[in-house]
Amino acid sequence: MSERSAAPGGLALIESLVNTLDIETGRDSLDTADGRARFGLTEDEVPDARALRESLRAVLLAHAGHPPHREATPLGELLAHAPLHVAVDAHDGSATLAPADTGPLLSRIAAAVAEALVAGTWTRLKACEAETCHWAYYDRSPAGRGRWCSMQVCGARAKMRRYRAKDPPAKEP
Repeated sequence: MSERSAAPGGLALIESLVNTLDIETGRDSLDTADGRARFGLTEDEVPDARALRESLRAVLLAHAGHPPHREATPLGELLAHAPLHVAVDAHDGSATLAPADTGPLLSRIAAAVAEALVAGTWTRLKACEAETCHWAYYDRSPAGRGRWCSMQVCGARAKMRRYRAKDPPAKEP
């Protein structure tokens, strides 16, 4: 969908999970073995991963100032079940929140959210305004007011719709 570069740090994992579903075509890469393997998921774990994906999408839409496109479990409720621990580097004393187990997707997502909160980048991860898209993207605009995953595709379509919706200019007699 987007020509943008991947989000920084752990946000790339979140962006990648949200973008497993192409809303316009209905294709879901979690339906494939390769798609599940990218996230270390078994088939049995896919329903929970989909619920997590839609909770994340709802938050990313909120980051962009848009209401959720469908009902989703609040992200905080899901992340409350993610085991994390404080990892302290023995060499420099730096500390991070890390998954208690590197396997579960939920814990890796929770660690990525914590990392982004500390870095101040969490609200820069957004979902495209276009109703047929809602693709996740990292907003690198200086003011942080990006609205579309791609100005050339979704942004251009929105601008064209607005242009066509305008009343035609009145003709002079």
